[in-house]
Order: sequence, then C-alpha cells, then structure tokens
Amino acid sequence: MKLKRLGIACLSAGLLYGSESAATRLKTSAEVLTEIMGAPDRSIPQELLEKSQCIVIVPGMKKGAFIVGAQFGRGFIMCRGISGSGWSAPAAVKVEGGSFGFQIGGSETDAIMLVMNKRGAEKLLSSKFTLGADASVAAGPVGRTSSADTDLKLQAEILTYSRARGVFAGIALNGATLRPDQEANAELYGGRLTNRQILRGKATTTAGGTELAADLTRYSAHKE
Repeated sequence: MKLKRLGIACLSAGLLYGSESAATRLKTSAEVLTEIMGAPDRSIPQELLEKSQCIVIVPGMKKGAFIVGAQFGRGFIMCRGISGSGWSAPAAVKVEGGSFGFQIGGSETDAIMLVMNKRGAEKLLSSKFTLGADASVAAGPVGRTSSADTDLKLQAEILTYSRARGVFAGIALNGATLRPDQEANAELYGGRLTNRQILRGKATTTAGGTELAADLTRYSAHKE
C-alpha cells in the first residue's frame, strides 16, 4: 500500500504541472527551438524541418516514476500554411503518457515532434492521438544534415526528439498521447476555438505566436 500511495503521489504531482501561463509556455517554446537550432552539429537537420508539415514543441515535459512511471507536458502545435509556406498560429496541446516498471527518479525534458506528411498532420487534429498507435513514430536523426539512415526514418509519419540536461537526441516516444489543451487556447485566443480552427487560420496569433512563427520560418524557409 505504501508503494501504491507513492505512485499515486507521483501521478498527482504530474497533474499539477503546467500551472504557468500559456503565454509563458509559448515564450519558452520559442527559446527551446532557438537554443536547439543554434547548435548545428547537434540540432534538427534543417532539411527535415523544411519538409515537415507540422511541429509540436513541449517545453519542460515532466517525467517521474516510482513503480508507476508517468509523463506530463503542455505545449503547442504549429502547421504549414495552406500554400505550403509560412506557419499557423500555435494551437495548444497536452501530452500524457505512462509506463510501468521498477523506476525511481524524475526528470524534465524538452520534447519536439516533426510531423512529416499530411496524413500524420490530419491525425494530429483528432480529439486524442497516440504516438505509435495512430501514426508511425521514429527517433529523429540529429546533425547539420540528415544522416544516412534518414531515408528509413522518413517512412515514419512523426520524428521525435528530446533534450534533457543539455543533451539533445532523437528518442522514441511511443505510447504518449496528445490532446487539445482547451484551457490554454481560451487563455490565448478567447472563445472556444478548436485546434483545427486555429491551425487553419481562424485565430489571430499573439505576439508570442508571431515570434515562434518567425523563428520557424528562419530555420525552414521553405517546404520541399
């Protein structure tokens, strides 16, 4: 029973995560992207970012475990404009995932996901989306240019990355679920806009969204 209570306490702590404002998380998301892309030898290959349909950035995703592992995060999706150039306003998402095993400890990780095709982008707009179940996922290659195994990885609909303690790498995130963060969307835009409406141009972006879109445009000037 004591171990069970500790596991529940861990999960409860994760649920409390994300109390900072949506505007703060959006600003942090832009900082995460700039810091990662600022180290070309250990960044997302620019050619992959150029080919991506959407990007998901989750700053400071929490992962804690004691018998029951759990991960929680709140971040944003941005997708290409209908013409294939430019980026949408950011739509808010929650990321939740769990694993079972004898794990003790916790960590905070920045997570980035590249959605590489329109089919993956469409699935991402559903009310609940599970990585690895609803779309194929692979750990993304890292470096100035994509490595020799990129062709194999490009068969995946989503490429995933993480950064913890300053180390950036491709990492599998199978089993994590994404769902719309309606509270954050209401905070940013007011009303009851859905993620689909926001990503399809129905929302007027905020200053933070404009900054993040400008950063994405700088690192991926066009989509091939």
